Amino acid sequence: MTAAEQLSQEQVFPAPIKTVEAGSPAERAGVRPGDLLLRVNGEVVTDVLAYRHHLSQGRATLEISRPVERPSVLSGVLGTAQDHHRLAYDPGAPTFTFGVEWEDPGLDFEEVLFDGIKKCANKCDFCYVHQMPRGFRKSLYIMDDDYRLSFLYGSFVTLTNLTEGDINRILDENLSPLYVSVHTANQDLRQDLMKWWKLKVKDPQAVQIRGMIERLESIDLYTQIVLVPGRNDREHLDDTVEYLSSRPNVISAAVVPIGLTGHRTNLPDVRTFSREEAQDTLKRLNVWRRQFLAERGTRFVFPSDELYLLAGEPLPAEEEYEGFPMLENGVGMIRDFLNEGLPDNLPAALPLPRKVILGTGLLFAESLNRAVEPLREIEGLDIEVRAVENKTFGRVTTVAGLLTGRCFRHAVKPGEADLLIVPPTTLRYGTELMLDDTSLSELRQEFRMDVRAGGSTLGELARVIFEGVQSSGHQWGMSAHAVKEGRGQA
Repeated sequence: MTAAEQLSQEQVFPAPIKTVEAGSPAERAGVRPGDLLLRVNGEVVTDVLAYRHHLSQGRATLEISRPVERPSVLSGVLGTAQDHHRLAYDPGAPTFTFGVEWEDPGLDFEEVLFDGIKKCANKCDFCYVHQMPRGFRKSLYIMDDDYRLSFLYGSFVTLTNLTEGDINRILDENLSPLYVSVHTANQDLRQDLMKWWKLKVKDPQAVQIRGMIERLESIDLYTQIVLVPGRNDREHLDDTVEYLSSRPNVISAAVVPIGLTGHRTNLPDVRTFSREEAQDTLKRLNVWRRQFLAERGTRFVFPSDELYLLAGEPLPAEEEYEGFPMLENGVGMIRDFLNEGLPDNLPAALPLPRKVILGTGLLFAESLNRAVEPLREIEGLDIEVRAVENKTFGRVTTVAGLLTGRCFRHAVKPGEADLLIVPPTTLRYGTELMLDDTSLSELRQEFRMDVRAGGSTLGELARVIFEGVQSSGHQWGMSAHAVKEGRGQA
C-alpha cells in the first residue's frame, strides 16, 4: 500500500492553532501556535462548536499534531479549512495528547470551521452572488449556506442543504437561535423562487420549510422574507406571516425587498418595488404589527429600512424596533444611526473654512441631508451630502454599503473638498478596504484630501467631522464573509 493510500484510509480536519494561553493546560502540555488539533476524545472535530461541545461534557482528551516537512508524495495534503476540501491526516506525523477536566484548554484557532463552509443548494432568482460583476476576490463568490455560521454570527440560511445528521446535531447541541430565510410558507412558490438543485439536496425533507420549522421546534428562529414583486408579496406575504406567527419557536420575521444589480445577464426577469407596491406592503404589514402588539406584546414582523425609504414613508420610532434584534439585516439601521443626535455643543464657527462631502448611496441621501441640516448653520463649514451612483453594481443598486472605490472615483473630483466621508458599511471588517480592494489611503492620495469612514451614529459622524475621531461604524464581513476571507477566528 502506498503512503497516499494509507493517508486516504482516515481523514480528519486539522485545526491550526493560532494562540496558546499562557499558563493554560495546553501550554503546560507543550502545545505551540501552529500545531494542529486532530481529535477530541478520539473523535474528529469539524468546527469550534464541536470542540466546545466536547469540552462541555467535563472531561476531554485532545490529540495534537506538530507539522513536519513531508515527502513530496504528501505535498499539498495539509492546508487550511479555507481550501474547502477534506484534509488528510498523516498517521506518521508526531502526535501527543493531553487531558482537561472541567477546564478550558487555552486554545484559540485560526478558523471556526475546520472542514470548510457548507455550500448553498439553491439557485434563487434573487441570489446576489449570481449578480456579482467579475473581478472581485474569490471569497465574494462563495455561496455559503452554513447553519453553524447562522448560530455563531447570525447569518441567514435556507436549511435546504441540511442532512439528517445536521438536523440531529442542531437539536442535540441546542444551536439556538438560528436565522432562517423563509421567503414564503407556500412550498410550491418557495421552490419556484429558490430552484434548489436536486443533486445538492442531501435530504428531501430539508426543502420542506414548514416541516423544518416544526422539526426544529426547540430552536428559536429569527426569520426573513425577501420579497419579489408579483411573486411572494401581497396575499402570499399575508399567508407567510400568518404561518410564521403560529409557530412558537419563530421569534420574529424581517421583511426585505429584493436587491438587484445591473449584472443580470441570463438571469430571471425580476424587478424592484415601485413606491405604490412598497406602500401596499407596509400597509399590510402594519395591520399585522398592530394585531400582534395587541395580542402578544410584540410586533413580530419588522419591515426593513429600505421598504420605508422606497415607500417614501417615515421610519418608525426607536421603541417599535424592540431592541433592534436584526440590525445587520437592515432592520432599524437608519433609526439606530439617528438615535444619537448631533452634539449640543456644536461650534458657531470654524477657525478656517472647510468643505466636507458626505458620500452615500442614492437611497439614503435624502434622509442624511435632512439629518445634517443643523451643521449648515456653522460659519465656515460647507457640508454637502453627495448621492453616489453605483458604477460597480449598476444604478439599480442604491444602498450605501455596496459603494466601491470606483464609485467614489466617478463621483468626487481631486481637491474639491477638504474631507470626504464614506459610509463605514463600505469597508471590510477590521480594515480600510472596500469591496473592490480600494483603500482609504489610496483615495486620500488620489483625491488630495482627507478621507474617513463615517460613524455608526449621527453624533459620531459629527465627531469624525470636527474631532477627526476614528469611526466605530458597522463594517461588512463580520460573519460568514469573515470566515470566507479566512478570518473567522474562534
